[in-house]
Amino acid sequence: MSVQKNDKKTIRAWTLYDWANSVFPLVITSAIFPVFYETVTAKVADADGLINYYGMHLKNDVIYSFTYSFALLIVVLTAPVLSGIADVYGNKKTFLRLFCTLGAVSVSTLFFFDANHLELSLLSLVFATIGFWSSLVYYNSYLPEIATTDLQDSVSAKGFSMGYLGSSLLLIICIVFINLTKSDTFKPVYYCFLLVGIWWFGFAQYTLKILPNSVSNARQANKSALTNGFLEIKKVWLSLKDLPMLKKYLSSYFFFNMGVQTVMVMAVLFASKEIYWGEGEEASTAKTKTLTLSILLIQFLGIAGSYLFSKLSKKVGNIKALSMAIFIWVFICVFTFIVVRLPFHFYIVAALVGFVMGGIQALSRSTYSKFLPNDDDLTSYFSFYDVMEKLGMIFGTMSFGIISQLFGMRNSVLALILFFVLGFILLLRVKQTKVE
Repeated sequence: MSVQKNDKKTIRAWTLYDWANSVFPLVITSAIFPVFYETVTAKVADADGLINYYGMHLKNDVIYSFTYSFALLIVVLTAPVLSGIADVYGNKKTFLRLFCTLGAVSVSTLFFFDANHLELSLLSLVFATIGFWSSLVYYNSYLPEIATTDLQDSVSAKGFSMGYLGSSLLLIICIVFINLTKSDTFKPVYYCFLLVGIWWFGFAQYTLKILPNSVSNARQANKSALTNGFLEIKKVWLSLKDLPMLKKYLSSYFFFNMGVQTVMVMAVLFASKEIYWGEGEEASTAKTKTLTLSILLIQFLGIAGSYLFSKLSKKVGNIKALSMAIFIWVFICVFTFIVVRLPFHFYIVAALVGFVMGGIQALSRSTYSKFLPNDDDLTSYFSFYDVMEKLGMIFGTMSFGIISQLFGMRNSVLALILFFVLGFILLLRVKQTKVE
């Protein structure tokens, strides 16, 4: 069954899922949950700032990075199997619905988070992370099916912009709710976690109703659904020798996306620990206010950045536009390592991150889709893309956590600089065209 490309209703439904699920990476992995987590876990740490976690004595930020890495590892191991089943039985949207529901329900259970039972409480984060990233395998694979090559940059940018706008709106609602309740406890924050799940699940229903399903692939009908995914991943890997530009692009993407995603996960915890906020209750209030406003700044500038880099790519090509974005990321990391010590420094970083965050994410997705061959098994290619992305994220967050445990969190930024520099150098090998 062919899907009518450039249909406005279908594209609108597709982009609305960004509106729905982007509340998870913003409110949970970037804004409210990291500040909440750092505060409540600090209270159960010993005199050296270490927490007993499965018999290991670790810093709270290291536990966070390791937990996130573990969730991503589960995604990497299961994505090939699940995408294989989707290819054989033609039920891509069924899996999108399954992981959307898993993520939304799991993030809602953070309502019961208890730092005294950290191992159990962080399972909510693990399953929510699995739901979020696994659903994106199927969501992203729709892009080349619903939009022609010339519109994929703008459609991808529209999706990210909808995500930035929707998640920013919910974050503002959460902040207003927390401030209006004026509670001395974290009870309002727990209700915000519940609201994230409701928002994600509720708005996703329109997407799930309108998006077409895939159909069974006759070429795969005689293969095992459980092994088909791994066979498809292997096929994609072997096909890279005949797709040199795609291979070169993926090698670059592996590194620069490693840096981007690690920043998204660890930025607030870094700022919380490495910036001087003063002393006493006023310092805690100033920290929360600065971090929240910085995240909102990133979101709204991200909307502008998505469209700006989309227009830039039409003039200079995707690869040059991505190169410019990566160069800015290198500057951001160097500036953070050398300069960032005070709250107003973080505002500068937030503005720069917001400017390039939306652009690099939207262009990364659309550039990959443009390098794909004319193949019916688009889910397999995006499953491979997802595996590459998650392996990079696992390596990035684990590296950040290990360096932080051994040498301090600020020195972890050096790893980010290395990731972006390698990504920039490898991207120079990719052939430049204006319409890719």
